[in-house]
Amino acid sequence: MLQLRQIIKDFADRRIFDKIDWHIRPGDRIGLCGENGAGKSTLLKMLAGRVEPDGGTLQSAKGTTFGYLPQDGLAHSGRNLFDEVHSALQELLETEAELRRLETLIAAGAAQDELERYADLQEMFQQRGGYTMESEVGRVLSGLGFSREEFDKPCEQFSGGWQMRIALAKLLLQRPTLLLLDEPTNHLDLPARDWLEDYLLAYPHAVVLVSHDRFFLDKVVGRIVEIWNGELTEYPGNYSKYLVARNERVAALKAAKKQQDEEIARTEAFISRFRYQANKAAQVQSRIKQLDKVERISLPPERKKIAFTFPPPPKGGRMAIELKGAAQRYGELQVLRDVDLQIEQGERVALVGPNGAGKSTLMRLLAGTERPRSGSREEGHNLALAYFAQDQAAELDPARDVYSELCADAPVPMVPKLRNILGAFLFSGDDVEKRVAVLSGGERNRLALAKLLLRPANLLLLDEPTNHLDLQSKQVLLDSLKQYSGTIVFVSHDRYFVDQLAGRVLEVGNGRVESYFGNYEDFLRAKNRLGDHSHSQQRVEQASLSTATDEPPADKDARRQAHAERKDRQRQEQRLQKELAALEGRIETLEGRVAALEQQMADPDLYQDQQRWKQASSEHVTLREQLDTAYGRWEELQDAP
Repeated sequence: MLQLRQIIKDFADRRIFDKIDWHIRPGDRIGLCGENGAGKSTLLKMLAGRVEPDGGTLQSAKGTTFGYLPQDGLAHSGRNLFDEVHSALQELLETEAELRRLETLIAAGAAQDELERYADLQEMFQQRGGYTMESEVGRVLSGLGFSREEFDKPCEQFSGGWQMRIALAKLLLQRPTLLLLDEPTNHLDLPARDWLEDYLLAYPHAVVLVSHDRFFLDKVVGRIVEIWNGELTEYPGNYSKYLVARNERVAALKAAKKQQDEEIARTEAFISRFRYQANKAAQVQSRIKQLDKVERISLPPERKKIAFTFPPPPKGGRMAIELKGAAQRYGELQVLRDVDLQIEQGERVALVGPNGAGKSTLMRLLAGTERPRSGSREEGHNLALAYFAQDQAAELDPARDVYSELCADAPVPMVPKLRNILGAFLFSGDDVEKRVAVLSGGERNRLALAKLLLRPANLLLLDEPTNHLDLQSKQVLLDSLKQYSGTIVFVSHDRYFVDQLAGRVLEVGNGRVESYFGNYEDFLRAKNRLGDHSHSQQRVEQASLSTATDEPPADKDARRQAHAERKDRQRQEQRLQKELAALEGRIETLEGRVAALEQQMADPDLYQDQQRWKQASSEHVTLREQLDTAYGRWEELQDAP
């Protein structure tokens, strides 16, 4: 569907693409990988027509449509959320308006050609999802994390991250035949990422994307294209398979280059030895020509095995930190209520939940930077706490350079490792001499994280530490945290990071905190009741009850009350599932009746009988209303806590 031939692209004095050839086929799922600055975003912009190549040709098949999502910079205003996203379906909206106009003419007694046009338009409208477009808009918005209460909210009231979600929603609804996504998960929480993964897996057209989310790449793409040194190299399979295949390829290239270098050295030695001997002149010239024709093997950049270890944490008590009956509110907004939470030494605890659910609020309560409105916070014995907030970069000294800022508070044993640590967080070469004042927002965040991790602490509170890190830097951080012997409580929207690190998941939402043992995959199984009975037994209603069964509440009445509440919630969940099953059956029946009726209405002969047409049209409106009501109730039940 898209062919790149001998494409050249220069940026300043550097050649980004040097006569590349590439073919994108319908239905492809391609992930672009490469070092920072390799040209991933430039290639996406070129495919989208936002950047022109300096040479070569880019040919697309007839009927190809393009949809491009940049990393940032999009804003929407002037309409409410639902209308703004609905406007992405402009062609269907225009078709709907034309159908309404023709219906008015038909009711007044239309000509045969108008009847035929109505039948043709209606069939096209149905095939393109016109009759379900409003429910589809609602489904996409809900999947991307917007609540139904926000559908009428003016777009200009949404922050930058939510603005990008609006742009993504519009793009998905337009369904271009080539979908180009530059870091689509940057502004998505874990539930929205899960939804987007499933949506893209079912997407009927080609997708090319850049992402620093390893799990997302593993699940969504079927081919990796690596950009390096102006060239594209394709690897079949997802990101994990790419890593294996790339290592094998690099090993083979090293062996071939070693053999080539040895052959070149022998040839050059022959030339040097016999260059000035007349009887060898022909042979020397032949060898020189051979050397000129040799296509030298280039090796991809060696990925440094950067790693660092945390300073040994001071020993603490069995209990690291505890919240008892903690609640927090801001004005009329109740964020958390009656939270009982115990974090034991050595635990790795992930906080999950949609944006705005209260994860950062809970982190601030644990860190002690906010006092709860009610309840208490108790520190364990000899607690040494290090807290990385989302705005941690504000604590940096803008007058220092990068190296000096990192060195300022570093323990003496860590000083020899500082440059390696800076390299792990994407500061290399002259970057370490930059003033903090001139760093970008992402660079400041990375430096703040590197600085925080140098401090001896037995409890790390990390609020989105993986933001602005590439895949390699995330892996360095992950490996280091795995070796850390203290306690970790963290928020991350990177699914692979959470799965690899978490031993317990706390779900934050609706003012409550619920605990699930295991990583994020285990959490999803428990939530969806797809695991065995042991998974369902792991679920504990309040985080205070999640630490161990050998520490039940001292008060028997409290234990009985907790048990009764748990049983009541189980009954409520059973009723919810029963209603969902019944509702899904009703939706299936209604959809079948609508489809059958629309097939009748597509018959031009129907419009010859005005009475039959009016009856069918009226029944269609009634069925659509019933179906929309059923969809609405189904979505309410899906969102129910």
